[in-house]
Amino acid sequence: MIELDRIEDTANLLEVRDLSRFYTMGEVTVSALKNISFDIKQSEQAEFVAVMGKSGSGKSTLLHLLGLLDSPTSGQINSKGVNLLDLSESQKARFRLERFGYVFQEYALLPELTALENVYLPAMALGKKKEEYIKAAKEVLEQVGLGKRLYHRPREMSGGEQQRVAIARALINKPNILFADEPTANLDSTSSKQILELFQRLNREIGLTILMVTHEPDDKKYVSRVIWLKDGELAEQGM
Repeated sequence: MIELDRIEDTANLLEVRDLSRFYTMGEVTVSALKNISFDIKQSEQAEFVAVMGKSGSGKSTLLHLLGLLDSPTSGQINSKGVNLLDLSESQKARFRLERFGYVFQEYALLPELTALENVYLPAMALGKKKEEYIKAAKEVLEQVGLGKRLYHRPREMSGGEQQRVAIARALINKPNILFADEPTANLDSTSSKQILELFQRLNREIGLTILMVTHEPDDKKYVSRVIWLKDGELAEQGM
């Protein structure tokens, strides 16, 4: 069994090698991704990477595979010297909690809980002490500009505020990488700009590596690199 605590801190955050995902629908095989390879480097300036391409190009499939939310048909996903696909299911669950953060198009907040309670759930799941996870949740909510909305429930907040709660929840365990899947798709232009500027600030100020799926061409101005997909294949990298 792989010992997660021995994962090296010097290797690349992600090394994706020949990643493919096929789905069987009756007698038809659908290729969602074909032999995708790229690196997310660990360097002095963390990367903010956009995954872009037309609808159906495989963007969300790629993000779900990298975030260990789905399994590829073939290929490798290495992080700091370890092939994550060799981890057991329980190790993957721990890895997701400790090292990855997730933000989705739908905010996925529990409606009966306050912002503070929604945010500290992942820290509670790691078994941290109550005073520790409450303190940490307050800090990350302050970080995303919601320090005065700790005890509001989702129905009392705007869409942009709810997405910021979701971002704070993703930050609570200090992840190595934040995965964001169309995080502004349900927001108006003003709220979208605020979320993208928040991502940019988190990337630059605290060194958070971000991989974001987006279909908006204008979002390129916020990121450091774009990975372009076309028909499930890597089309190009750059800007």
